[in-house]
Amino acid sequence: METYLKTGFINMTKQARRIGLPRLLAVAVQTLFCASAEAAYEFNFQQPVTKVAQEVFDLHMWMMGICAIIFIAVFSVMFYSVIKHRKSSGARPASFHENTRVEILWTVIPFLIVIGISWPVTKTLLAMRDTSNFDITIKVTGYQWKWGYDYLNGEGEGIKFMSVLSTPEDQLSGKAPRDANYLLDVDNHLVVPVGKKIRILTTSNDVIHGWYVPAFGVQQDAIPGFIRDTWFRADREGVFRGQCLQLCGKGHGYMPIVVDVVSSEKYAAWVAEQKQKLAAGAEDPNKVWQLADLMQHGQEVYVKNCAACHQANGKGIPPAFPGLDGSKVANGPVSEHIATVLSGRPGTAMGAFGAQLSDSDIAAVITYERNSWSNKTGDAIQPSAIKAARH
Repeated sequence: METYLKTGFINMTKQARRIGLPRLLAVAVQTLFCASAEAAYEFNFQQPVTKVAQEVFDLHMWMMGICAIIFIAVFSVMFYSVIKHRKSSGARPASFHENTRVEILWTVIPFLIVIGISWPVTKTLLAMRDTSNFDITIKVTGYQWKWGYDYLNGEGEGIKFMSVLSTPEDQLSGKAPRDANYLLDVDNHLVVPVGKKIRILTTSNDVIHGWYVPAFGVQQDAIPGFIRDTWFRADREGVFRGQCLQLCGKGHGYMPIVVDVVSSEKYAAWVAEQKQKLAAGAEDPNKVWQLADLMQHGQEVYVKNCAACHQANGKGIPPAFPGLDGSKVANGPVSEHIATVLSGRPGTAMGAFGAQLSDSDIAAVITYERNSWSNKTGDAIQPSAIKAARH
């Protein structure tokens, strides 16, 4: 299709001088509608995989065609009038004052165009908002800068996890070449079955985010304090990617979305696997961790959740993101450090991680922060201390 488009435009250019303006415009319109029938998706919307996305794409191409026709018609009349009725040729200005026929035409024609456009648009918008008769409901929570997924009902109910950018650090720093999915990979994919209606509930823990997967025709803002819903039903299996669509801060470009659409059998197997992991990873609040284990786990948590702002070396990006290396928080009272991680600091970029991380995760990351770089407090924070601080 790409070759076809290029060849078509090249031929139009070569033939422009010998076929004349009217035929050239006809070729342009023909090329436009051929493009709508066999669109080259690398230069257009992503290839739709849902009925709604296909309707959105068809509407886009239909509107582009209408706009092209209006553009050609208006400019053709304009240039014809300028050339044919120029003063140097002896033309005299016409008067359309109180001309009923002209007034009817310039009112009726735009009205018909608007009606012709609004009917299919309204139909598609209503379909996009119809979240009834769903099979699975998934709550999507936006955080700076990652996504949280919680399967609320349907097959997979009870599964929840965080989805964090997994592009390697050497690619982010430019030390290694970027792969095809640079900034579009995450550690945990959202998994859904093919052919099932998936209801998505969006909200946010901090600022406004936007959950956007173009191949599904889905874009819904995640707003703090509000629950908003949308839906999709994928018609084929595959891996589909999107990104946050709101300017949500420094890490805006680092919170991609990856959705795996799989068969019913594969989805059932995935659900069973996830529930086994949840059962195996169930926390014992009374477990006493060794310092070495806390440090190892804390580094993993820090890299995923803290390094984007405070940096891997703990130096931060002052003044918005203060360093932890040698900081008063990391070397001060443990209770204040715990409170900061659990509840954040209002009025600053420091968000609350109490709802995002488990007691073990928070205990480990605080231990890591208090014993890394130049910080050598020797503190080993236990999950029981985090549990007590929550109450």
